[in-house]
Amino acid sequence: MNTPSASILPQPKQGLFSKSFLGFLATQFLGAFNDNMFRWLVASYVMIEVQTLFGNGTGKYNSAVLSTGAILFTLPYIIFASYAGYLSDRFSKRAVTVWCKVAEIVIMAAGVVALWFGDIYLLMFVVMLMGTQSALFSPAKLGIIPELVPAEKISAANGVVGLTTIIAIVMGTTAGYALHAMIKEDRFATLWIPAVALMGAAIAGWLCSLLITQLSSANSSRTFPMNPFKETFRDLQLLAKDRPILRVSLGIAFFWTLATLAQMNIDSYAKELLKLEATEIGLLMALLSMGVGLGSILAGYWSGDRVELGIVPLGAMVMAICSILLCFTGESIFWTSTMLFLLGLGGGLFSVPLSSFLQHRSPPASLGSILAAGNFITFAGTIVISLIFPVMCITLQLSPKPIFLLAGLGTIPVALYVIFLIPSASIRFFVWLLSHTIYRVKVKGHENLPETGGALLVANHVSWLDGILLLMTSSRPIRMLAYADYVENKKVGWLARIFDVIPIKSDSGPKELLKSLKTANQAIKDGELVCIFAEGQITRTGQLQPFQRGMMRIVQGTGAPVVPIYLEGLWGSVFSYERGKFFWKMPRRWPYPISILFGKPLHDADNAEQVRQAVQELGVEAVEETGNKQRNLPQLFVRQCKRAKWKMKVTESSGTELTGGKLLSSVLLFKSLFSKGIFAADEKRIGVLLPPGVGGVIANTALAMMGKVAVNLNYTLSDDVMDFCIQEAGIQQVITSRKFLEKKPMNINTQFIYLEDLKEQISGIGKLIAATQAYVFPSFVVDFLHGLKSIQPEDLLTIIFTSGSTGNPKGVMLSHKNISSNIRAINQSVHISQKDVLLGVLPFFHSFGFTGTFWLAMGTEASAVYHYNPLDSRTVGKLSEKYQTTILFATPTFLRSYLKRCTPEQFATLELVILGAEKMPVEMAATFEEKFGIVPCEGYGTTELSPVVSVNIPASRCGDSHQSSMKLGTIGKPLPGIAVKIINPDSGEMLGIDQEGLLLVKGSNVMQGYLNQPEKTAELIVDGWYNTGDIAKIDNEGFVTITGRQSRFSKIGGEMVPHIRIEAELAKIVEDPDSDEPDILVAVTAVPHKTKGERIVVAHKPLKKPIEEILNDLAATGLPNLWLPSRDSFFEVSEIPVLGTGKLDLKQLKELALKQFGE
Repeated sequence: MNTPSASILPQPKQGLFSKSFLGFLATQFLGAFNDNMFRWLVASYVMIEVQTLFGNGTGKYNSAVLSTGAILFTLPYIIFASYAGYLSDRFSKRAVTVWCKVAEIVIMAAGVVALWFGDIYLLMFVVMLMGTQSALFSPAKLGIIPELVPAEKISAANGVVGLTTIIAIVMGTTAGYALHAMIKEDRFATLWIPAVALMGAAIAGWLCSLLITQLSSANSSRTFPMNPFKETFRDLQLLAKDRPILRVSLGIAFFWTLATLAQMNIDSYAKELLKLEATEIGLLMALLSMGVGLGSILAGYWSGDRVELGIVPLGAMVMAICSILLCFTGESIFWTSTMLFLLGLGGGLFSVPLSSFLQHRSPPASLGSILAAGNFITFAGTIVISLIFPVMCITLQLSPKPIFLLAGLGTIPVALYVIFLIPSASIRFFVWLLSHTIYRVKVKGHENLPETGGALLVANHVSWLDGILLLMTSSRPIRMLAYADYVENKKVGWLARIFDVIPIKSDSGPKELLKSLKTANQAIKDGELVCIFAEGQITRTGQLQPFQRGMMRIVQGTGAPVVPIYLEGLWGSVFSYERGKFFWKMPRRWPYPISILFGKPLHDADNAEQVRQAVQELGVEAVEETGNKQRNLPQLFVRQCKRAKWKMKVTESSGTELTGGKLLSSVLLFKSLFSKGIFAADEKRIGVLLPPGVGGVIANTALAMMGKVAVNLNYTLSDDVMDFCIQEAGIQQVITSRKFLEKKPMNINTQFIYLEDLKEQISGIGKLIAATQAYVFPSFVVDFLHGLKSIQPEDLLTIIFTSGSTGNPKGVMLSHKNISSNIRAINQSVHISQKDVLLGVLPFFHSFGFTGTFWLAMGTEASAVYHYNPLDSRTVGKLSEKYQTTILFATPTFLRSYLKRCTPEQFATLELVILGAEKMPVEMAATFEEKFGIVPCEGYGTTELSPVVSVNIPASRCGDSHQSSMKLGTIGKPLPGIAVKIINPDSGEMLGIDQEGLLLVKGSNVMQGYLNQPEKTAELIVDGWYNTGDIAKIDNEGFVTITGRQSRFSKIGGEMVPHIRIEAELAKIVEDPDSDEPDILVAVTAVPHKTKGERIVVAHKPLKKPIEEILNDLAATGLPNLWLPSRDSFFEVSEIPVLGTGKLDLKQLKELALKQFGE
């Protein structure tokens, strides 16, 4: 045996549709077609000649003829095995293929001559020559596949090759019988037909072989085997050294042995039991072959981008069952045909994974030798069965039925042995098969999983099914880490042992824990894949939990990469904690779509936070992909209204109350009116000037269903600023109501469309049509009638103008995907159900109101109660008590008012209070909990982020008090599918735990951009990351804390001084506990200073405390002296300037300060 020398030229691997692979496919198809056409033409001819020679009987010698033909065709595979392996390794497999096709032309010419003379011995000799050609071609034919296609396409390629081969066998067998039928009457007159067919197929195969791309030899230094038998013995030794490859080769040999037996037995079965003619026998052969073809394609499809050996036991069991049943089908052609087809199906499932494994795992330089040795074993088996078959038929006088029975019984131990050898792969595949009836799994980035060597896989943990899903999507075995309680459990422990799960004994002290980590570390050193769910528990909110720091010990000193993995879509499945429980719930969809993303390997990760960041960013990509396939907002609205058809869906303080059915009917009516001459087709942007309530819901939803862009205008702005927004957005018409304009008169340059006027145009027929769609038609019909499926995720849904706290309002363009991804993430985190009633007080021109109190209620099972004035605390309290509201979205300013004016009874049913837009004082949370029994949760977002980024979640909503999802003083953890990071504002370097820096956000919630301001958009969104302008830090549990805003810092004496921190302390000092007003009393800003750069100044309303006392109290808080304003830096104003949203008007505040201090 020569030492293999590597190929010099890189192999030009291409896809399944490349010219090279298609050329090879056609070449092997024509070769298999010609083989079988000639063999069965000769077999039919010889059987007739033998019957003539020995007398026309029942064909008792047919089995002997078939066995002889099979032996002659397969004997060269044994005799020339070493030469075939030599040719495949020593020369380019393309060259071997081309010259074998040339040899086929010569042999077919000899076959035509033999047919002319009608000499059965000469014909049998040509059959042997054809077998020799096939034997020499076989290793090159099998070995060329890994050189033409990438590794992840080998299974699919083998499936396609298997299918086309079977088609060729069917066509060749049928053609062989047909050609014999043509020439048996007058051989000399009709010989030109088989001559053209045989020579034509051979020449066409040679021409197709020329399409194969040039390939280099695998082992150019290999010498010619002078002693073929000794060389074959060495090849067999080489094969035997690799036990998995040896077992696979034996499996392939078993398949071909069984196939040979079935092929010979079918002929006897059809003639003796079913009394079929030769052409009809060809149809039975065709059914068997078609089954093999379909099984081959299924095996390739089920294998995906890997080699899946778990399919093999399924194929073996199908073969065993069908072979046994063929003994009991009687004379029924239907059941015989069915069983033969299924027998072939099982054969395809059995053989393709084995062939793929052999090609994938064998060393390229010795692949020819291994394949030649495999062929030796395979065809030794076929010769043995060819010798045994006539003995069974003639000597033992067994009919075809018991032969099939024996074949089936013999296959059962093979199937059991395969399961014994690869229990994990078998279980993995059977679970995959079952799960694919429940789930539809899409895998991306599988190429990032190392093909060889050790690696640590780190994934998020969403459900009980996560581990099994990873096992079944990997082409390599994975050793999972799991708590010892599960591994040692009697019910599932056996399964854990099969998959060689590494138990973690975290409760048994640090020594046992270190022992588990060392076991995992050694497994990686040994070249195994190890997977850990680093969160240590299944998420109860969908949010990514903190990673266990000790996990990095697993890869320490191994040099192995860490592969991040993100499982998306499992939230909401039966095995997740969605709806507050595991298992006992109906799945929302069938099959349930799941995505598994393998990220790029991390070769230099040195801490758990880096890995967690990679998993979090992978989650953004996963949600981005799945979001494009989710139902859009109008579709969600239709379905939620139909679910709440007879239940209150929306109401308001005026008393108007609509069920889901009535709301959908109303929206469809107004959509119809809007479409009839009010809004032109090219009028895309429509203004909306309505308070939060039923009218606002109907107008916004109808516009969304029309594919229009709703622009909710901020009615707290001046007419000039509102005109600026209208002109900026290109709005021609604004939907409003006369009642609203009576309360809030304004003079703006636009045309008003009044809801009251439209309502008068509604006809009885229109009501009937809308009601029929809302109450009778299924959701998909409504989708079709209104073209809802044509609305794309990237289509613009709304333009929301920012509050303009630092300048003119900017139009933020938000798409359907932006808003829908945000409400899905909120829903996933806080477990919204049909029992929830949302108290909506935020206006729809506010992003928090548009997403949180409008679309969140319309796109989920919750209902909503609206009131137009968030500061009307008494009415808000009464509505909450009347409708037993459970969720409230508000700002700290509004909450302060409710804290003072609402009674505990009015908020008794509240379960979730989320605050945004301003920093929530910790003292407010404590006071609110003391009065109402519920802790308000601070969240964070910006208009540009649709708006929610992160939120604290109380234990009552995450279902597990041990899983930390709330920490006062922070803005919570990022929502699922949203990634955050902290960078150095100057260098852009990513910062670590508890380091303050600039907060960047990435996700499907990031806006499309600023209206008419591409430069500003490009400045703030870089590579998908949005620069919030806020200064923040992330702790070791993943909670984010906002420490200030970049624009609200002053640089004094080289140090950054935060205005917000000073402002918060002053607010506590000057607060009047007896006051019933939620007004802001102080605000901090800065003005230029000649020597220090900037000077801190404080605007304040009339105060009860003197300035000196305030300064003393401020110094006592522990703030640095540099941060303390001087006595002359305070100035009194009548009102602190605020925007309609309750935020400080920083622009006006700055102007007041500059005017006061004149610097």
